[in-house]
Amino acid sequence: MLQHRKATHQKGSLRAQPLQKASVTCACEVHAGRKAAGVDPEIKAANRHRLRRIEGQIRGLQKMVEGDRYCADIITQIASVQEALRGVARNLMRNHLYHCATKALRSGKKHETEAMYGELLELIYAHLR
Repeated sequence: MLQHRKATHQKGSLRAQPLQKASVTCACEVHAGRKAAGVDPEIKAANRHRLRRIEGQIRGLQKMVEGDRYCADIITQIASVQEALRGVARNLMRNHLYHCATKALRSGKKHETEAMYGELLELIYAHLR
């Protein structure tokens, strides 16, 4: 567990509060607004392209529903969107493993390593079925 001091404002000045224990939720960055340790430009470009295509597919689905299209056709298109989203998730996992996870696992810091193992297991079990 990390320990940090919480600062509070008191009449224009900062005053340190006693140490508090905080759990590490991501090995990439411990602060709010986390950023990836590194982003492969090719993966980012592929994800952006795929997400724009998915956005178009979603608009098409809306039109299909509004136009009372055959249910089986809509379901087929939904499956296509879901598979495209899984592709984005696979690319993000690849980037996460190459950059964020590698950084945490090579850090030599036990809390970062354990946090990353926990994060990876949670991602695999909950999101990448």
